[in-house]
Amino acid sequence: MAGGHGYIHQLNCSGGGVPKLPVEEAQLTPTGLAGDRQRRTTIHGGPQRALCLYSLEVIRALQAEGHPIYPGSIGENVTVAGLEWAQLAPGHRLALGDEVIIELTSYTTPCRNIRGSFGGGKFSRVSQKEHAGDARLYARVIRTGKLAVGQPVRVLNGEA
Repeated sequence: MAGGHGYIHQLNCSGGGVPKLPVEEAQLTPTGLAGDRQRRTTIHGGPQRALCLYSLEVIRALQAEGHPIYPGSIGENVTVAGLEWAQLAPGHRLALGDEVIIELTSYTTPCRNIRGSFGGGKFSRVSQKEHAGDARLYARVIRTGKLAVGQPVRVLNGEA
């Protein structure tokens, strides 16, 4: 089971589309961060995809491969640091800060809208099927609350 402690490196919101831009803090509602919008709500958002999370360490590894990715550029709402990202999977619960609890629901399916963050437009670089452990993760909200940059992130090992 994925253990560990990390922190929120960056929170990201947009009026729709990518990149999502950094904010210092945001209220988490049952359907996502207040002030964040998705263009295609049949694909993005909703209760089972309320948040999209990604790893700062994976972003840095992708940058080292030459990709122009940066936090928020591929649409994640929460960029976390310090977690063993490849060990996380749907079903795991995380505590964000003192109030929020989320449950990971699925790996995201990369689409052409994020191609600008990858050398040669190869957005499948963050496909779970092609590169296990490098995909973003969607989550549903178990308990709402305020999120802020620097707050701790704890893996709850499937229990709230």
